[in-house]
Amino acid sequence: MSERADKNHLTRRDFIKTSAAASIAAAIPGSLGLHAAGSDTIKIGVIGCGGRGTGAAIDAMEAAPGVEVVALYDVFQDRIDESLKRLREKHADKVKVTPDRCFTGFDGHQRLCALPDVNMVVLAAPPGFRPLHLKAAVEAGKNVFMEKPVAVDPVGVRSVIASSDLALRKGLAIVSGTQRRHQARYIELLKRIHAGEIGELVGGQCYWNMGFLWVKERQPGWSDMEWQCRNWLYFTWLSGDHIVEQHVHNIDVINWAFRALPVRCFAMGGRQVRTGPECGNIFDHFAVEFEYPNGVRVLSMCRQIDGTFERVEERIVGTKGVGFGHGEIRGEKPWKYEGEEPNPYVVEHADLIASIRAGTPLNEGRRIAESTLCAVMGRMSAYTGRAMSWEWVMNASKLDLMPSKLEFGPLPVEPVAVPGQTQLI
Repeated sequence: MSERADKNHLTRRDFIKTSAAASIAAAIPGSLGLHAAGSDTIKIGVIGCGGRGTGAAIDAMEAAPGVEVVALYDVFQDRIDESLKRLREKHADKVKVTPDRCFTGFDGHQRLCALPDVNMVVLAAPPGFRPLHLKAAVEAGKNVFMEKPVAVDPVGVRSVIASSDLALRKGLAIVSGTQRRHQARYIELLKRIHAGEIGELVGGQCYWNMGFLWVKERQPGWSDMEWQCRNWLYFTWLSGDHIVEQHVHNIDVINWAFRALPVRCFAMGGRQVRTGPECGNIFDHFAVEFEYPNGVRVLSMCRQIDGTFERVEERIVGTKGVGFGHGEIRGEKPWKYEGEEPNPYVVEHADLIASIRAGTPLNEGRRIAESTLCAVMGRMSAYTGRAMSWEWVMNASKLDLMPSKLEFGPLPVEPVAVPGQTQLI
């Protein structure tokens, strides 16, 4: 989620009642899971202190009683300072962060994960770092809330799957920031689709078409690395491009509806409007055809261009009707969701915390890694102009976008992809 969008979302949060979500977690008795020194208190360390990381920490504190934020990490100290200010403004009594529990640099996440009393971490640094941070957290025995997407390339996705499998063996929880999976209208819609109320699924469409997002203009004294990390939306190695960073939400809903992953795709896209150096090396529009088992096709479309038609939606087509992500079915069995809907950004944390305390940890790691790879596969197809098979991207691609050295200093921007010329790796 963008910083601008997150600010708007936080404003809406303040007016949404979250008592239903909190009561779910409060009703769960003492845990069989991992807690600090036998305590039932959830002690959170935040890795990535931008708008989304800070927002996620606030959501967690509002999701259940007995939740505290005790440590912060970000590459940049000013981000930690801003985050700490916001956290204290919202929940001063639940913020137990001291200066010796604030960590910076590219290795500070390791020091945070080494704190023995931290039993849950929020992973919300730029997505390119997610595989590295998840690996450290799971190896240190921490439960995890991680924002989507969870990687930017096939190598990173395979790392996330390996860490998620390790978490499963260690009895650790992993919940991802795909809040639609915890949202009442989506849950009810998908129950009805899976019960056959729109018949056999024969197609679908998903969209995230919107306007321009924020830009961090380069400041005097910033190295290449600092500028790219601060302006991370616009560099593929950090964000995965907007098809991965944002549109993964909609693609994940399609996978949920079909209870399957695409077997192949082909895509197109380009960079027509956002062409300045401040926009790094990402595209501003994509269109992908995903082919699911039995030859079913789904159109995926995303765009970030001002002054254009906006549409954020999922549409699942069956032989007896059509299901819409906003909570509606049109067809032989029409239906529209009219129930209550606690804030899904809070509910996802309530569900995570409840599972930890019940000793039945949720683990969404592999699922969101696979949905992330669908978006990565679409981007790779658009960048190269080649068709992609799921099997090849998952098992054979060696694409690894992470720089060889994580240090402040020179870091040339990779050229903008050119279909037909950019090599498939």
